[in-house]
Amino acid sequence: MIFKRQFNQRKALRFRQFTRKGYALFACLGRVVTIGVLSVATLRSAAVTTTDTLSVVGTTVVGDSVANSPDKEATLDDVEITGSRAPLALGQAARMVTVLSREEIQAAPVQSINDLLKMVAGVDVRQRGPIGAQTDIGIRGSTQEQITILLNGINICDPQTAHNAFDLPCDLSDIIRIEVLEGPASRVYGTSSLVGAINIVTNDGKSKNSEVRVEGGSFGYLSSAGRLAVSNHALSANFSRSDGYQRSKAGALNSDYSGVKAFYQGAYAKEQIHLNWHAGVSTKGWGSNTFYSAKYDEQYEHTTKLFTALKTNVQCSMFNVQCATYWNRSYDRFELIRGDESKVPFNHHRTDVFGINLNSYFDWQWGRTALGAEFRNEDIVSGNLGEPLSNPHGEYKNGLNRSNLSFHAEHNILLKRFTLSAGFIAVKNTWNEMPFTLYPGIDASLRLGDHWKLYASYNASLRMPSFTELYYSVGGHKADKYLKAEEMQAVEGGVKYSSRWLTVQTNIFHHHARNMIDWVMDTRDTDPVWQSVNHTKINTLGEEISLNGLLAFGSWHLAYCHLHQSKDEQPFLQSQYSLEYLRHKVTTQLTISLGSILSPLTTHLSPLTLTIGYRWQDRMGSYTTVDGEVRAYHPYSVVDARLAWNNDPYSIYVEGNNLTAHHYVDYGNVVQPGCWVTAGIKLTLGAFSTGGINK
Repeated sequence: MIFKRQFNQRKALRFRQFTRKGYALFACLGRVVTIGVLSVATLRSAAVTTTDTLSVVGTTVVGDSVANSPDKEATLDDVEITGSRAPLALGQAARMVTVLSREEIQAAPVQSINDLLKMVAGVDVRQRGPIGAQTDIGIRGSTQEQITILLNGINICDPQTAHNAFDLPCDLSDIIRIEVLEGPASRVYGTSSLVGAINIVTNDGKSKNSEVRVEGGSFGYLSSAGRLAVSNHALSANFSRSDGYQRSKAGALNSDYSGVKAFYQGAYAKEQIHLNWHAGVSTKGWGSNTFYSAKYDEQYEHTTKLFTALKTNVQCSMFNVQCATYWNRSYDRFELIRGDESKVPFNHHRTDVFGINLNSYFDWQWGRTALGAEFRNEDIVSGNLGEPLSNPHGEYKNGLNRSNLSFHAEHNILLKRFTLSAGFIAVKNTWNEMPFTLYPGIDASLRLGDHWKLYASYNASLRMPSFTELYYSVGGHKADKYLKAEEMQAVEGGVKYSSRWLTVQTNIFHHHARNMIDWVMDTRDTDPVWQSVNHTKINTLGEEISLNGLLAFGSWHLAYCHLHQSKDEQPFLQSQYSLEYLRHKVTTQLTISLGSILSPLTTHLSPLTLTIGYRWQDRMGSYTTVDGEVRAYHPYSVVDARLAWNNDPYSIYVEGNNLTAHHYVDYGNVVQPGCWVTAGIKLTLGAFSTGGINK
């Protein structure tokens, strides 16, 4: 950033965003301070950016004049997002990033992160069971393999398969925000983010509140969770189970599930050194009914995932150096016939991912520059994935190891009303002897007046095939270990209008993809099988529009996304993923404070709030039933609602999902549950302290 030396002048600093850090206010002593008002709308896209446009109210603190005062507006730790290699405040970001705040997460009628993401218009959530039992998530027509899932900025993607990518160790109570970056993001997140990324940010010790929650509902659903916060440490745990919403032909459970997860996070800060770390585990098993094969309706899967990461941030003079080291391990056992491998052996897999990420940035007179590198090693041992092991052990007869090395550079020009971010990532992967390949990108945003903002971007990206796509050749599948990496080039433009009561943003984008990977089946064959193939080229044209507003008694949200692909499914060719995209999706949500409406007569109802969500979507593609009939997907709509009594320190709520009890199919041969009702109570406890200094 550029600073101009001035003497004996009193400058006014406008606080646009606030932090709970104890030292925040003291940073401004001796300066004139103007404080703006921040309002949050439900599911507001990039909600906190509205502070750009809010009028300043008349709260002023006056002190002594300060020499060397910055010749620009200053902010107090504006919320930083990971939409670029160099961290930028959300108001400065050159790309549109959807941010779901903690308040929005708590108000939504959902029990899992998977359900929460359904309300984002550009996100495709395909569940093969309720409450996140198993979920595939894509962005703008992508498959679940083509996006990056991050936990506190750490890539937690499993190279075996993305089917279980959302087996997260953290509870909803841990999350302070979710960032959704739509569009290619390889130069920011690496080789997994072909079409976008989802970053889940948990509390790093800033919140001192502990919490206990119990809820239960339809189909034998029961969940209990707790979170304990002590100084700069937090520990959470969750248990959930359900009998499931359907049975097999033999009358046995086939959509039941149960799981346990635990998550620990800590932080340390002293002068220029800041440390953050986390460790977590998620283990669960669920009846997979006909998830992977329509011929077998008693499938079962069990996964265990371990997560560890350490992040170090060192500030030295004008340089900021960030280093992250992580190791994740995943176990997966799939049973085609539940509890019986006499006919079909179980599939066993274990993956280990180790990575180290170095990113540095510095500010100088021409802007902010970021440089860095990342090394990531992916290893699998399996019963059927990879090449034969020289020393087989236990269930593991095969295996594969590959490494990815990347270097990145980015420069950001930050002016009062203009941001330009340009850079590249150079990638080399040991798989298939891939040479160093360059993928560039450039993003720009222009702020017009106090209410308008224009966006434009071009980005190139890639994705390596998963181990399943390369080697899974059992159970009616035939993989190709010579698949090419997917590549994409995308352009996007958009405009955003923000005022105190209304935010509107719209954008149009075009994706040009080649070597897209999918599982396809030729129904003309006498004994058809699913084959992993590279599609030649697929062009996608899409538009999105979202509106968010505040009311005297609440807030509302409305969004629509439309996609059109140049490659449609052939009459004789069925696609399992990439051609089964959402052509239309509409989401809307209304949050009402019932007490605000009825306050003249019944002021005691002020803690009572009602949230109603509606979603309509139309999917392209078709699927083959158990009887061999080919059926097209049909449009469907879902209504959800949540009624909550929030009276600190407790909250009592009841939620209803799919209130119209509409039975629909979002993934071939897997009928979704009807009406699902949940009730619960949450108790928020005060802070616990070890007597140390909490920063």
